[in-house]
Amino acid sequence: MIIDAHHHFWKYDPVVYDWITEDMGCIRKDFLPADLFKEINSAGVDGVISVQARQSITETEWLLDLAGKYDFIRGVTGWLPLADERVEVLIGKYAGNRYLKALRHVLQAEDDEFMLRGSFNHGISLLAGYGLIYEILVYERQLKTVIRFVDKHPDQVFVLDHIAKPRIRENILSPWKENIFMLAERPNIYCKLSGLVTEASFDSWTEEQLRPYMDTVLEAFGPNRLMFGSDWPVCLVACAYDKWLGLVKGFISNLSDDEQKNILSANAIRVYKLY
Repeated sequence: MIIDAHHHFWKYDPVVYDWITEDMGCIRKDFLPADLFKEINSAGVDGVISVQARQSITETEWLLDLAGKYDFIRGVTGWLPLADERVEVLIGKYAGNRYLKALRHVLQAEDDEFMLRGSFNHGISLLAGYGLIYEILVYERQLKTVIRFVDKHPDQVFVLDHIAKPRIRENILSPWKENIFMLAERPNIYCKLSGLVTEASFDSWTEEQLRPYMDTVLEAFGPNRLMFGSDWPVCLVACAYDKWLGLVKGFISNLSDDEQKNILSANAIRVYKLY
């Protein structure tokens, strides 16, 4: 079994998705469940977790609705205004939906102190009580602040998206590597093997270039806290879906069968409660 722990859907709008630049032209169109099903069916992927691409309650409701319609969507990482004074009511309202597994805010677009603010952390402090994960989307330069943030919530389960977006394009490992090891000392944080090819040069990345970053997270988190994610359709600007899955399989091929199973499916099933 294979679970893709990270992908997106959208109905393309150039204003809403202004981060999709001209050099990402191949994804300036709609990407919907039927499109993803073709990819995962061909690649032998059994289920997926749909992750928010817009910071709106409307998007969260849309993703939850899609999950109710398509069996291969096993869970949703949505967005709610965690710093809002209404946060407890909103979490209570949506946490009752069995497909809502996690929440995420685009912290990479905020100043480094945003994740330490009291109002935001109040919202985070409520999630564990509802069994919800919090996904961390940041750049590598924010990792020291992430460590301070995670330390505020020792009982909260966190998942780090895209291995914290290291500077792969420039072949720079430090201080990302050292900070990843420090962060991984916290047992309540997991990490997705996703988003690497789009942090490299879209048309000239190599497997050898990615390997030091993959080796780092495998050593830091171990096979019990890593999970496969495609970051489809964003990955398509640099890599086909099945090619990325093949790269991940190749990267972990020297591990035991159980360890490979953990990364490809079992960790996501356990952490996101995809039963």
